[in-house]
Amino acid sequence: MKLPPYSKYKPSEISQLGDVPESWDVMRGRFVMKVNPPSPCLRKLKTEEEVSFVPMDAVGEYGGINLDQTRVIEDVSSGYTEFQNDDVIVAKITPCFENGKAALASGLLNGAAFGTTELHVLRADSKLNNKFLFYAVVSDSFRKLGESEMYGAGGQKRVPPEFAKNFPMQVPPLSEQHQIAAFLDWKTGQIDALIAKKQALLEKLKEKRLALITQAVTKGLNPNAPLKDSGIPWLGKVPQHWEVMSLHHVIRMKSGESITSSDIEEAGAYPVYGGNGIRGFFDKYTHDGHFVLIGRQGAHCGNINYASGKFWASEHAVVAKPDRKLYTIWLGETLRAMNLNQYSESAAQPGLSVEAIGRLKMPFPPYEEQIAIAKSITNETVLIDKLSVSTKQTIARLAEYRTALITAATTGKIDVRNVKIPAKQTP
Repeated sequence: MKLPPYSKYKPSEISQLGDVPESWDVMRGRFVMKVNPPSPCLRKLKTEEEVSFVPMDAVGEYGGINLDQTRVIEDVSSGYTEFQNDDVIVAKITPCFENGKAALASGLLNGAAFGTTELHVLRADSKLNNKFLFYAVVSDSFRKLGESEMYGAGGQKRVPPEFAKNFPMQVPPLSEQHQIAAFLDWKTGQIDALIAKKQALLEKLKEKRLALITQAVTKGLNPNAPLKDSGIPWLGKVPQHWEVMSLHHVIRMKSGESITSSDIEEAGAYPVYGGNGIRGFFDKYTHDGHFVLIGRQGAHCGNINYASGKFWASEHAVVAKPDRKLYTIWLGETLRAMNLNQYSESAAQPGLSVEAIGRLKMPFPPYEEQIAIAKSITNETVLIDKLSVSTKQTIARLAEYRTALITAATTGKIDVRNVKIPAKQTP
């Protein structure tokens, strides 16, 4: 959809904004919204009543709140951020702020909520449509300017409330704000639907890839090979000539060495591996060779990565070092097929110990067969991997387009006043 600019612009007198549509005002945030205000809705509720509870991971990127959690008011009335329906919440800490974690609150239990202290709450006044405010908050102009105003060090940098109070809000006439918000609801809804389809395709590709790997590492490449019972429920029968042993009899495993975020650089002599691959670089190394790394904490629990040459393994990774001749890629793909994250010792914060991994049993084919299985997996998965990469690139482009569209509409770079927005279809 090719959209025109406005016919007339005027100088905003603010260097970061440049020109704005002639009919728009530019006002500091404090004149069109309240920042971190108390919630009148909460004051009307009894302390024994429940409200929604919103930790940071419940706030979506570019909108949406997971409202599965609730709390009794008296249990959370201090030490948390309060807000209510129709407020805009935005993450204030890095990298959540830069990633666009923000939402327009709706559907809150009893109309109110307490959330993480790492949120700012913005409440639009009569000059501002709250949905337009939400879109302005997730625009590039708001996030990039906010990033430049962060204070603190490393992973603890935050956007101060004064930033929102002083932010130069571009304020169209209210009717125009409604139209812009409706237009963005429509177009971002279409984009999000496309992204959801691509993400579903990624999941199917991931499942297909894992199925191919699992078949190869558990049954081998010879469909006519005689089988025996492995004694392991998830494994079932394996080729008769394969060994089945606990990992600690064959592989020495050790967590990596501690390293602080301040030590890790964007470029350097040796890569630093965490639970999800390379985190950055450091001028020292802990290992030299070809190794399988297992993610051991949080969202990366059970992840499988490969490291070669000199590298630093951080405490978030377990390094697997064979005590006998094993082919590295075969070992890694077999561990991947074992779905190690299911053996986490904690549901609240997933984590794997070296001892827990070592107690697990797995099949061990002869070395030459390991090589053949690894090469077969590589050949069989190459097309799946190419399609996965292409799909991820498409998702990234769609996300970039969504952000660009939001920014253009909320800053007056495009004129959507005459766009006919289809009525919402009822199911």
